[in-house]
Amino acid sequence: MRRELELFFTALMFFTRLPVPELEYSQEKLNSSSRYFPLVGILVGALSATVFMFSTMIFSTNVSVLLSMIASILITGAFHEDGFADTCDGFGGGYTKEKILEIMKDSRIGAFGAIGIILLLILKFSLLSEMKPMVIPIVIVAGHAISRYISISLLYSMIYVKEEGKAKPLSTALPLPSLLVAGVFGLLPLLLFKKALILLVIIPLFLTRLYLSYYFKKHIGGYTGDCLGAAQQTSEVIFYISIFLMLQWKFI
Repeated sequence: MRRELELFFTALMFFTRLPVPELEYSQEKLNSSSRYFPLVGILVGALSATVFMFSTMIFSTNVSVLLSMIASILITGAFHEDGFADTCDGFGGGYTKEKILEIMKDSRIGAFGAIGIILLLILKFSLLSEMKPMVIPIVIVAGHAISRYISISLLYSMIYVKEEGKAKPLSTALPLPSLLVAGVFGLLPLLLFKKALILLVIIPLFLTRLYLSYYFKKHIGGYTGDCLGAAQQTSEVIFYISIFLMLQWKFI
């Protein structure tokens, strides 16, 4: 039990800026902690949803959604958003594997990254703002959890492309038992919708995962930490789009 707590806190330390007990870092612990990445997503989503709910007591739905997004970014240190922007720059401006990886290593944001992250955040805001306030907290929690599961599932089927000169610790392996545990945490918040048709959301997310896996393999032969961040952000948006449509069509 103590080791599992250490692994959870390792995941929390790696993906958020939340305070954790003092831990001794090791690559082995980081690899093993990957099973708890979606659980970290539940926590981040729950905190963001809490900000939204308290904000609605004072502000409009739009302002409350924006404040919840700000809270999420502050909690994670824009970890995944940064990966998304770097991926946009790399794949948008690079034409070879070497050039893509070189651009992704650059800490400066380029035109592709800036445009990509701005459009992504606007899309998140617009989709959530169009939903009924009572369902938004559930959508936020579920979106953060399942998108992280889709992202780290790439660890199971793809190889890590080492980025020379970029000292960025990363979990680079995901055994099947950990994938299953992560799946439980990733899918668990869907129960909050209390309707079986919510499971239909797995279809567009699975297709998104297939495409991203194909795209990353085709261009760089595997994944990087930035690719995982991009996969998380993309999956989160796909989840919001799917939920929006299902609400419109009264599936849920």
